[in-house]
Amino acid sequence: MDKYMVTVTEAAQTYLGDLLNKQDVEGMAVRMFVSQPGSKYAETCLAYCKPEDIVIDDEKMEFEALTIYLDSASLPYLKDAFVDFDKDRMGGQLTIKAPNAKVPNIAEDSPLSEKVNYLLVTEINPGLASHGGEVTLVEIDGATAVLRFGGGCQGCSAVSLTLKEGVEKKLKEMIPELTGVRDVTDHSVTDNAYYQ
Repeated sequence: MDKYMVTVTEAAQTYLGDLLNKQDVEGMAVRMFVSQPGSKYAETCLAYCKPEDIVIDDEKMEFEALTIYLDSASLPYLKDAFVDFDKDRMGGQLTIKAPNAKVPNIAEDSPLSEKVNYLLVTEINPGLASHGGEVTLVEIDGATAVLRFGGGCQGCSAVSLTLKEGVEKKLKEMIPELTGVRDVTDHSVTDNAYYQ
C-alpha cells in the first residue's frame, strides 16, 4: 500500500529528479498544489521549491531522486492524484491526473462554499448541461449562495423556475445550513438562451 495520497511513478520520479539536478540551488524540491481548487478552472501544478519556500504545514513526500511538498490547503483536492512520465522520441510527456481537483471530497465540516460547489458540479450542472447551461457559485453571503447562470441558462425565460424549483430546492435539501440562493446573472443577454 502506497504511504502517500499522491502516486508518483518511478518514471516521473526520475524525470523530476533530473530536472532538479540541473538547478543551481542546493536542496531544491518540487511543490504540488491546486490553483482555483474545487472549481471548473482548477489546475494541478508542479513548481520548483527552494528551501526557503518550504511551508511547514505542507505534507512531505520523500523519494530516492527527489522530495515533493504537497500544499496543505490543496490536500483534499490532491487525494488520489497521479503523476507519470511517458518517454518518447521527442523527449516525453509529464502527466498529472487529479480526479478531486475540480470536485473535492467534502466532509461534514467542510466550508459552505465547498459543499455548494460540490453539489453544483456533481448534481446540478449535469442536468443543466442538457440545455447547454451551467451555474457557478460567485460567493457565499451569510448563509445564502450567490449564483451566476451561464450558457443556455443565461437569459432563458425559464430560469426563475430552474432557480427556485431546481437549484435552490436541491441545494437547501442537501445542505440544511444554506438558507437560500440569489441569482446575479445579467439575464438581458439572451444570445444562447435555451428558451427565448
